[in-house]
Amino acid sequence: MVFSSLVFLCVFLPVVLFLYYSIQNNTWRNGLLIAASLLFYAYGEPRYILLMLFSIFMNYGFGLLAASRYRKSAVWLAVAANIGLLFVFKYLDMVILWINAITGMGIPSAQIPLPIGISFFTFQALSYVIDVYRKEVKPQHNLFYIMLYISFFPQLIAGPIVKYHDIDRQIVSRTIDAEEIALGFRRFITGLAKKVLIANTMAFACDQLMAAQPVGGLNMAGAWTLALTYLFQIYFDFSGYSDMAIGLGQMFGFHFKENFNYPYISCSIQEFWRRWHISLSTWFKEYLYIPLGGNRKGKLRTSLNKLIVFMATGIWHGANLTFLVWGLWHGLFIMLEQWVPLKRVPVVLRWLATMLIVILGFVIFRADTLHQGIQIIQTMFTGFSAEPSQVNLLHRIWTPVLVFAIFLAAVFSFPVVPAIKKLDIPCIQAGSFGLSIVMLVLIMLNLAGGSYNPFIYFRF
Repeated sequence: MVFSSLVFLCVFLPVVLFLYYSIQNNTWRNGLLIAASLLFYAYGEPRYILLMLFSIFMNYGFGLLAASRYRKSAVWLAVAANIGLLFVFKYLDMVILWINAITGMGIPSAQIPLPIGISFFTFQALSYVIDVYRKEVKPQHNLFYIMLYISFFPQLIAGPIVKYHDIDRQIVSRTIDAEEIALGFRRFITGLAKKVLIANTMAFACDQLMAAQPVGGLNMAGAWTLALTYLFQIYFDFSGYSDMAIGLGQMFGFHFKENFNYPYISCSIQEFWRRWHISLSTWFKEYLYIPLGGNRKGKLRTSLNKLIVFMATGIWHGANLTFLVWGLWHGLFIMLEQWVPLKRVPVVLRWLATMLIVILGFVIFRADTLHQGIQIIQTMFTGFSAEPSQVNLLHRIWTPVLVFAIFLAAVFSFPVVPAIKKLDIPCIQAGSFGLSIVMLVLIMLNLAGGSYNPFIYFRF
C-alpha cells in the first residue's frame, strides 16, 4: 500500500519539497523526483516497483523502435505487451471464472495482487509509444525523462492520464516561483478537502447502506440515500485526487490539464463525458474511437464505434460484470442521443434525465454484483416499506455531519468557485489562501482521529 495520508502529509511531501526547492539544477531535480516517485510506489509492496520498472524500460524501448523502420511492428508489440500486462494482473481471474462457469472446469484462479494504479500508468506509457509512431512526438532517448514521465508520483496512482507531448518540454526545463507554489498549494488542499471532508463522509454512509442492502435493510429512502451518497462520493473522491495531482504538479513546476469540469451540470450524457474523467475519455477518443473510424463512416458505424469505446471504458475500471454493464449503459444513451432531437426538450428536463441516467449507472458501478445493483434500483422505485430496522438505519445515517456534507457537495457540484473568481475581489482571493490553512488543520485533525478513509480509484 502507498504511504498513509498522515505520513505523506507530515513527512514525505515536506521532505521532498524542501529538497526540491534547495536544488537549482533541473537534472538533479528530476533525479530527486524519480527517486521520490519510486519510493512512493514501492512503499509497503516492493514487488510492485519491479512491474513499474519493467513497464518503463519496455515502453522506452518500444518508443525508440516506433521511430525506426520497424515502427509498425513496434507499436503492435507495444499494444500487445501493455494490454497483456493489464490482462494478467487485472482480468485473468475474471476470464478463468467465466471459463469455469461455462465449461464446468475447475481451473484454479491465479489470485495475483492488483498493482495500484496499473491502468493509469499503462495507458500513459502506451500513449507515448503510439504518439511516437504517429510522429506526433519525437522518441525520447533519455531514459530518465521517460522514467519521470511514467512514474511521477502526484498523478501516478489515480490520474489524470497525462500525454507525453503535454509535458515533454516541462520535463526538460521548467520554472517555479512563489506565486505558482502558493496556487499549487491551494489547489492541493482543495482536492484533499474534497476527498477527506466530503467524499469520506459520503463513503461512510454509503458503505453502511450497502452492508444493509443484502438482508432487506433498505426501503425507498434508504436506496435513494445510497445512490445520492455514492454519486457525491465518487465525484469528490476522484476529482479531489485530480485536484491534488494538479496542485502538486504545479508546486513542482508542472502544469497538467484539467480532468473534471463540473460534470453534474450536464444536460446530456455526451456532455457528461466531456466533463467527467476528461483524460480517460480523450484517451479512448484518440487511441480507440478515431482508429475505429470515428464518425467518418455513417451514423450506424458511429454508433457502433461509440458502443465499443464505452464497453472498453467500463472494462478499464475493473474485472467485474458491473463495470461492463455501466459502460454499455452510458454507451446506449450516447447512441440514442444521436437520433433524439434533444434541443427541443427543455433544459431542466434534459438535466433531470441526464442525472437520473448517471445516478442509476453509478448504482450498478458501486454494486458488488449485477443482481445486487438491479435490486437496489428496484428498491429506489418500489421500496414502499418502513420497517423499524429501516427507519433506525436512516436515523443513524442522516447525521448533521452528513447533512452538511451533502449541502457542500450539492453546492460545489456547480461552478460556484469560477463564478467567485470572476468577481476578482482581492480580499476574497487573499482569504482563499487563509481558508486553505484552516482546511488543512481540519483535514489533519480528521486524519489523526482515524476517520474512515477508503480509496476508490487506487484499485483501477
